[in-house]
Amino acid sequence: MWWLATIPFILQCVAIGIDEVYFHWKRGLPKWERIGHPLDTLSFLLCLAFILNAPFSPLNLKIYIGLSIFSCLMVTKDEFVHKHHCPGAENWLHAVLFILHPITLLTAGLMWPLMQGVEAPIWMVKILDDSIAMHWFLATQTLAIAAFALYQFTFWNLVWKDYPVQKM
Repeated sequence: MWWLATIPFILQCVAIGIDEVYFHWKRGLPKWERIGHPLDTLSFLLCLAFILNAPFSPLNLKIYIGLSIFSCLMVTKDEFVHKHHCPGAENWLHAVLFILHPITLLTAGLMWPLMQGVEAPIWMVKILDDSIAMHWFLATQTLAIAAFALYQFTFWNLVWKDYPVQKM
């Protein structure tokens, strides 16, 4: 049943895809978003990369929680300005992403000890029952998010840097 843990990641991917392809391409991004959105993605990427590279320990768990809290706060930084630049539907989609962000990080955090064979409560072991598949999934997610961050930076800051911004 480990695949149930992929649901928040899939929902987040779909929501961010809609935000990017429909809303961002339609209205363009001002400079603060062209810089801020790749930074948001990097804060999430840092959390997943930490899980994949750090051994599970009480200290590393605290570090991961700190990174996750930072990432959750980081993605909300633009909302004071978004309300002036985005239509209501895009703001609603951002709210959905704000709900999914900590759920996804929590799910990744629950996978972490099991991927490394650390003893965990029986309910976690029963639900997240395939450490190899979870590790493969998180590694693939991390690569996909790294590619998305690279796309965000390259596309918005080099390719479409001068695309006119539409105020919605």
